[in-house]
Amino acid sequence: MSAQQPLATGGLTEDQAQQPADRWSLVVAAGLLSFVAMLDMNVVNLALTDIADGLHVSPTTAQWAVLGYQLPLVALLLPAGRWLDQVGSRSALLLAVTCFAACSVLAALAPWASWLVAARLAQGAFGAVLFVLMPVLAATAVRPELRGRAMSVPATLGPLGAVTGPVLGGVLLDHVGWRAIFLVKLPICLAALVIAYRNAPRGGRLRLPDRGSLGDAALIGSAVAAVLLGLTLAPDAPVWLLLALPAAPLVVFWLRRPGGRPVAGVLRESRTAAVNGSVLALAAGFAANHYLLAQHLRRDDGISATTTALTMLAFPLGMVVAGRFGGRLADRWGARPTALTGASVTALGMLLLVPLDTDWSPLDISWRLALAGVGMGLNGGPVQALVMSAARPEQLATAGSAVQLARSLGFALGPALATAATLFGDDAATTGARAGLVLATLAAVTAVALLSLHHRSTGTARGTRTTGPARTTGTTGGTRAAGATGPTGTAGATHTNPTDRAGR
Repeated sequence: MSAQQPLATGGLTEDQAQQPADRWSLVVAAGLLSFVAMLDMNVVNLALTDIADGLHVSPTTAQWAVLGYQLPLVALLLPAGRWLDQVGSRSALLLAVTCFAACSVLAALAPWASWLVAARLAQGAFGAVLFVLMPVLAATAVRPELRGRAMSVPATLGPLGAVTGPVLGGVLLDHVGWRAIFLVKLPICLAALVIAYRNAPRGGRLRLPDRGSLGDAALIGSAVAAVLLGLTLAPDAPVWLLLALPAAPLVVFWLRRPGGRPVAGVLRESRTAAVNGSVLALAAGFAANHYLLAQHLRRDDGISATTTALTMLAFPLGMVVAGRFGGRLADRWGARPTALTGASVTALGMLLLVPLDTDWSPLDISWRLALAGVGMGLNGGPVQALVMSAARPEQLATAGSAVQLARSLGFALGPALATAATLFGDDAATTGARAGLVLATLAAVTAVALLSLHHRSTGTARGTRTTGPARTTGTTGGTRAAGATGPTGTAGATHTNPTDRAGR
């Protein structure tokens, strides 16, 4: 992309560059959208039986109310990032929010299953645009030195929506009906739409995605579908794991296409591949842990749905409390040490859950969950700030789509990995759950290791990276002079990297 093209993704017009006022209202909008998008991924799970009964279809067909949303969401994340690098962020945001809400209404009005699946497929496509826009919106709404604090808002509210979705869904199903779960998101979407319309900077126009994006989406979607199907069917027969084998060549083929090369280039240039890997690993561990504990409480201990929901709420409560401080700590001490501390605390909380026993009370589980939630709260915002601050302004959407893809893949793979873990346990006891919890803990430990690798990779690259004609100094807390396209969208601007200030 040439230097003359507008930095539409970052939403940085010349007027905004000259007036660096913080727009916290846009950070709030990003948080609201993160909450509603992640809530939508989980709230429908509880309603599948009701949907099957209400539309007179089989449970397998009703399952497409979930898969119909998740598959296009994951498949289109990276193509959406490429598209958003070329269009106006305000126009794309207004379009995506409006159509996302409209699809919710269509889903609620569905008279038959094919109508519902079509509405969910379309909603997943617009959800992919929202997922990419969320970190971009938060990262560019405030000054760089406040970016960690801003990124903590959507990074905290997103998982909060994922965990509270089943709780909210259960209340609606008991008192209103399954159609209400699609309408509950409308007030949040309306609030985000009003904020974006009034405060998002103008500039840039919409354009149709290029044809190559469809091929990219097909390759990514096929790879994800192969892995999910293999892991989900493996407990019935381990041979189903062979379905996951085509995923690797599909990804390699995609990386060699025009759509994959820019993503690989951003990860290589910003040296954030390890950070994205840590996001995927921690999200997968969290999702597997949450799934297994809910199943254990309901099936093995016979705990009521209400008590189970209250027990599981310990995780988001810990995350929300810590998330308020995670961004501040990142802005003061550095994003990497804060994110690394958060991942370590999450791994510790998950480790303490491994000796799961039927004699444990809900309180025994909830305090351990709260500890893991504190770690996730400390990790979420700083790790996103780490990724977004390492990318050039014209690559923000691509970088944002990569980290959102990693997180979404983790959330999707977690329950599937937990299901596959029952191969190593006895369904009649807690052995299978313990095996899954060990797997979840190993995923969190892997996230810690990958964040440590990021420190080493950036250390070896100090003094070698350039952004334009000026040389970048890689020293901790150093400044870098941007050439034709600086981080503020103006030539020759000087920028202080807010993510590497631990040494100050």
